[in-house]
Amino acid sequence: MGFLIACPNCGERDASEFRFGGELNARPGPAATPEEWTRYLYLRRNEAGPQTEWWFHRHGCRRWFLASRDTRTNAVARTWWPPEGS
Repeated sequence: MGFLIACPNCGERDASEFRFGGELNARPGPAATPEEWTRYLYLRRNEAGPQTEWWFHRHGCRRWFLASRDTRTNAVARTWWPPEGS
């Protein structure tokens, strides 16, 4: 069994119900250069420890949310809905 993630809508579920969406990164603005888009789309910090990530509950409410997860242990500290317009 994998680790558990608490969907803000459906509650705690096995991680196999979710799709990992990557680290939370600020989206480039309308005047972004190709280099800025490359950094946003492909380059990740990939640091060990706590990070904020996107998750999609594909076998539940089918909504995207944010989670604070420790990449060393997969312990999820908290989950929440993204701010409106994110």
